[in-house]
Amino acid sequence: MKFELQVGLRYVRAKNRGRSAGGFVSFISFASIAGIAVGVMALIVVMSVMNGFQEELRDRIIGVTAHAQIQGFDGELSNWPTYVEIASKNRDVLAAAPFIQQQGMFSQDQAVRGAIIRGVEPEMEDRVADFSKFMKAGALTDLHPGEFDVVLGKELANALGVRLGDKVTLIAPQGLVTPAAVLPRVKQLRVVGIFEAGMYEYDAGLALMSMKDVQAIYQMGDKVSGVRLKLTDMFRAPQIAESLTGDLPADAYVQDWTKSHVNYFRAVQMEKNVMFLILLLIMTVAAFSIVSALVTAVQDKRADVAILRTLGASPASIMGIFVIQGGLMGLIGLIVGVTSGVTLALNVSRLAHWVENAFKVELLPKDVYYISDLPSKLLWSDVAIIAGVAFVLTLLATLYPSWRAARINPAEALRYE
Repeated sequence: MKFELQVGLRYVRAKNRGRSAGGFVSFISFASIAGIAVGVMALIVVMSVMNGFQEELRDRIIGVTAHAQIQGFDGELSNWPTYVEIASKNRDVLAAAPFIQQQGMFSQDQAVRGAIIRGVEPEMEDRVADFSKFMKAGALTDLHPGEFDVVLGKELANALGVRLGDKVTLIAPQGLVTPAAVLPRVKQLRVVGIFEAGMYEYDAGLALMSMKDVQAIYQMGDKVSGVRLKLTDMFRAPQIAESLTGDLPADAYVQDWTKSHVNYFRAVQMEKNVMFLILLLIMTVAAFSIVSALVTAVQDKRADVAILRTLGASPASIMGIFVIQGGLMGLIGLIVGVTSGVTLALNVSRLAHWVENAFKVELLPKDVYYISDLPSKLLWSDVAIIAGVAFVLTLLATLYPSWRAARINPAEALRYE
């Protein structure tokens, strides 16, 4: 292949000066290389951003919820310390903490907002969730039983117009039965903390209270909604949950994070697959633009091909020359695309912030998207797959023009030379 490689390299480097078609051939070749580079770069960046969204969404959801949770079939659990003890005996469970989840409404002056009320044991909660790193003011340990304190999400606190130390009124749907009517239960709470998880759903609709205070307001006695678990390996959560279910009483079951938030992750995965297919089609069009570039090059090099044939070059050698030429064009575009794509994927967050600051726009509004930042996670396995697919498409695109070049009749090609 030394002869074919030398001629193929010469055709790639040649500027074809003095020929009317030379400039057009060079332009088509450049456009083909640029198309492949842009397609590869776009695929790498989009896949990295989708990977970043998937990981960020998972980490933030699990940071606010848990890897798994034990729940009762009727929505409540009695004697929760028993379930904590059973779960703690499993070697794959790092920590367990009870919780209560109810609905309520907060009001302050003229502002009214609905929210999820979560009752927790602060000392135990820190072991299963990451609220400590989400706290912007105050601390989770400031929730003291009997004092009716509350920790609000940042967006919820802003909507109510309250700050640390302010009072806010909680209206619980469980009412007081009186001879005149059923009145809602109303309790005034003191704001002792504000958190920001980075997901609008939680920041605008979640409030934390002491578990005993929630039990008192919602008249639950000693019952809880469930027990949340932190596992040794979050990716083995389904298997661990299945093994743990066999140790629990018949009135309880274990639900892991892959089932409780399955719609979020399925949506992200589906979007990732669809974007890959769409951009792959764009890259395919760019790769097959090499067909037109090589067809034009073959037409421009008919006399050269004829002379090579008369000097003893076989049809396979002629075909190899143009396969190498097209392959090198694709390889150049591939190298440029991978280099620029990796560079952009590693700096996409900084670029997004620069665009927001420069043009005074918000790319990901908090009230529309789950995540307000533009995360990126570059996986070299994705880069390898994209590069491999692009190179294969490029080689496939070279076959037909190369086959046509191999069929050129030297006598016909040199007739008018």
